[in-house]
Amino acid sequence: MTSRRDLAAMLQPLLQSLIAAELPVLAKHGLSMWGYIVLGALDDGAVRTQAALAETIGADKTRIITTLDKLQADGLITREPDPRDRRARILAITDEGRATRRAVRAEIQANEERLLARLPEADRQGFLRALQALSLLPRAQIIGGPTSEERPDSPGRLLGQGWRRH
Repeated sequence: MTSRRDLAAMLQPLLQSLIAAELPVLAKHGLSMWGYIVLGALDDGAVRTQAALAETIGADKTRIITTLDKLQADGLITREPDPRDRRARILAITDEGRATRRAVRAEIQANEERLLARLPEADRQGFLRALQALSLLPRAQIIGGPTSEERPDSPGRLLGQGWRRH
């Protein structure tokens, strides 16, 4: 077995640099990182309550309120009372929010493509497939929970099948 750095040790500086590259793009569009994350979650199609959204994106439900307030004030999301539970709010992305999210994503991904172009095509595609497969793993599996090797459709199995040079 060859010696290599830990995954977190390799990914952490890369992640910090990617975030640093995203911040000016977000600022140009008047978004915070959390605002962009919220727009992404809502643009993925699911209408969520504030509590469910917070859980989905890993945010504290009490701290996300100011982000939601700003997004609503900027016309990027709506929060309507849930007819079944007046204490809950149903969130939805507006057309303007969807356009803003897509514009930001296009700028961010243009920079990512510039970075990925430094890799040979086969490595680039393999890296993206591996990253996608690992990002789909449940948190419990990443931190040491039960494996899903016995499930034929698990991301771990897909990773093993998809990590081939072409």
